[in-house]
Amino acid sequence: MAFLFTNSNISSHLRSHSQKTENPLSLSRRGFHVEPGQREKALLAEDPALKRFKSHKKSVRTLKRVGDVLTIVVVAGCCYEIYVRAVMREEARKQVKESA
Repeated sequence: MAFLFTNSNISSHLRSHSQKTENPLSLSRRGFHVEPGQREKALLAEDPALKRFKSHKKSVRTLKRVGDVLTIVVVAGCCYEIYVRAVMREEARKQVKESA
């Protein structure tokens, strides 16, 4: 029982010590909101010279569809190959049993 009592004393001491060292400013992890300056706004502004390098939504959507279709085809091919090998193995086992 004395061990539990001393343990609670240690934990309460650690809690009180950590509360003393905390700074009220360190409690808030969020920074203060600051409006961006002119330089930041200029960097975030749309640049017409870079406009031709941006991807267009239709072409990106088409490319994603092609990728999805290719993924489905590859997965289906793998499943088919596994199925064919399993069927061939089963047929080979049947032939071995018949010949034995």
